[in-house]
Amino acid sequence: MRAVIIPKHGTVDDLQLVDDYPTPSATPGHVVVKVRASSLNYHDVFTLRGMPGITVPLPVVPGLDIAGEIAELGEGVEGWNIGDRVLVDPLTERGHLMGELLDGGLAEYALAEAGQLLALPNEVSFEQAAALPVAYGTAHRMIVGTKAVQPGHKVLVLGASGGVGTASVLLAKRLGATVVAAAGSDEKGERLLELGADEFINYRTQDFYAWTKEHLGKPSRTSYDGGFDVIVNNTGGDTWAPTLRSTKRGGAILVCGATAGYKPPEDLRYVWSFELRIIGSNGFTKDDFHALLGYVQEGSFSPVIDSVVGLDGAIDALGRLEHRDFLGKIVIAPWKDA
Repeated sequence: MRAVIIPKHGTVDDLQLVDDYPTPSATPGHVVVKVRASSLNYHDVFTLRGMPGITVPLPVVPGLDIAGEIAELGEGVEGWNIGDRVLVDPLTERGHLMGELLDGGLAEYALAEAGQLLALPNEVSFEQAAALPVAYGTAHRMIVGTKAVQPGHKVLVLGASGGVGTASVLLAKRLGATVVAAAGSDEKGERLLELGADEFINYRTQDFYAWTKEHLGKPSRTSYDGGFDVIVNNTGGDTWAPTLRSTKRGGAILVCGATAGYKPPEDLRYVWSFELRIIGSNGFTKDDFHALLGYVQEGSFSPVIDSVVGLDGAIDALGRLEHRDFLGKIVIAPWKDA
């Protein structure tokens, strides 16, 4: 079958599109899914580069998010039929991640445990479904599950143009918050405003702490005025120090990643003197997926999709992902070129 593979750790130039990768067969308790759509995540870049402490069996097919149709049933699989439309939970029951320790979705077919499957409503397209699991599931657990965002809150979303970022903007708006989106270009900012953000900060030309003081007032240790009620920070790095300074007394900082660096400078005085709540959120659950599928099915919500390309364009798409030349989710449709 056709597949994009990581033959060795390295750069996007080391990725390969092959025509003869072994097609999986259904083993007991598993199904083979004909992959109709798979969306990219920055985790694919980390897997490509190699991550300390994680031994990836190479070659491996990247792609954590998978939506498609059941093509083959393994022994003992009940409750599913060939042709059923499904969304695949990226995590197996043993905690292995598709596209990392197991072959993922950038291929014509993928092997998955029956327990990973969720029924895909007809009202939800394969492309919409594939955009949801990692980015939108993570954002849903963080924004909705922690209950940190409430109606009327002023919320800053850093890295707002990525998958988790756009999801956070949409979900915070759904909860009735006023949302300020921070991204790296005016073009992305205009698009985020079209998607529902109330304000936009270009972090390349504007200091968001200075913006906070000018528009919301400087946070104070002696009052609850000034600053953001909630800041979504999945970037880390040099955004962390101004995040601490921009959060109001008693406010919350939601953290689900550190794409810009996991060892930022830390001034603990802000944490206690401003009574900050730093809330970590790790991953997603099937409950998040069911909720998101329900939102899309009822027509009240739709994931932001930057583009849909076939396997022929998948390597270039991963390059765009690495250089953050996109907004929302890039979806790969393996049969698009067939």
